[in-house]
Amino acid sequence: MIGTLTLAEELEVSGRDLLLPATYDLIWAAVCLAIIAWVLLKKALPAFTKVLDERSAKIEAGLAYAETAEEQAREAEEERRAIVDAARSDAAITRDAARSEAAEIVAEARENAKTEATRIVENGQRQLEAERQAAAVSLRAEVGALATELASKIVGEALADEARQSRVVDRFLEDLENQAVGTTKEN
Repeated sequence: MIGTLTLAEELEVSGRDLLLPATYDLIWAAVCLAIIAWVLLKKALPAFTKVLDERSAKIEAGLAYAETAEEQAREAEEERRAIVDAARSDAAITRDAARSEAAEIVAEARENAKTEATRIVENGQRQLEAERQAAAVSLRAEVGALATELASKIVGEALADEARQSRVVDRFLEDLENQAVGTTKEN
């Protein structure tokens, strides 16, 4: 019975062979794995390391550039703010100067207007006085002529003497003025 194996024994041997390969297979697999590992370590790993180092250097350069750009942007923003603040300050100063200048111009214009109004009123009063005097002279002459004519008609003789006419007219006008002054004092 040496040559015959039972089915259970045959299954037992074949089950073990399935889980554990033969020793020569393990040795060849280890040799192949060592060759592949050596090739990867000598050829592929330096290439990967080189690519990763290049990417790392690019990333670091990009970060440095970003930091520099951010710092420049911060400085530019501060400079812009300083310029805007200076412009606002200048605008405020200019605005205040313009307001004070406008106030001065308005005050000067008012003063000029008052001066001009006073001058116009004075000229008007002078002109009115001159016209009143001219009217009084004209009225005296007309009243004198009418009074002389009236007196001539009443008296019945002509008042040919110029001096006499003048005295009669002056006396008549004085009487009229005294009556006018007396009337205004009573009111």
